[in-house]
Amino acid sequence: MTLRLGDTAPDFEQDSSMGPIKFHEWAGNSWVVLFSHPADFTPVCTTELGLTAKLKPEFDKRNVKALALSVDPVDSHRGWIKDIEETQHTVVGFPIIADADKKVASLYDMIHPEQSATATVRSLFIIDPAKKIRLILTYPMSTGRNFDEVLRVIDALQLTDSHNVATPGNWKEGDDVIIPLSLQDPAVLKEKFPKGYTAARPYLRLTPQPNT
Repeated sequence: MTLRLGDTAPDFEQDSSMGPIKFHEWAGNSWVVLFSHPADFTPVCTTELGLTAKLKPEFDKRNVKALALSVDPVDSHRGWIKDIEETQHTVVGFPIIADADKKVASLYDMIHPEQSATATVRSLFIIDPAKKIRLILTYPMSTGRNFDEVLRVIDALQLTDSHNVATPGNWKEGDDVIIPLSLQDPAVLKEKFPKGYTAARPYLRLTPQPNT
């Protein structure tokens, strides 16, 4: 199954390190970062799960739940979590799906045979409270993910959902944003963007971030 941006994230029921999860019910009204790993007790993934655990306050501020996955069973996950907590000096406060039958991996197209016929590739999905897929990233097995970028994208998505703007390249919280081309009426622009804007070109109009 090939998933695209805007698709509804497939629902599933699967066991995890914190007990059975019915995905849509578990997600509730939160954003979700769902990310997969080739296997337990792997070095790159150990650092990533440790980093995710340390970022819990940042995820909480953004109403985000983290959910990891690998095709290993629950007992293996729990042993790996002990290693993660000891080596990364943190507490893993989020579930790791035990996708032993590869049900979730198949739903989310996480098995790439040219990489591995059995292990999930390192895919990451950002899913909004309406259960829509808003971002898909797939990393090679040897390259650790940049969770600063994950947080940056969540900030941008939440901003653009609440205000009719877009974000430029390398945007980060507090930077100017872009006024979309769909807004042209001067009265509407004045009402929506009271801080004003600068236009390098008629199609490129920058305004201060509206919620700061």
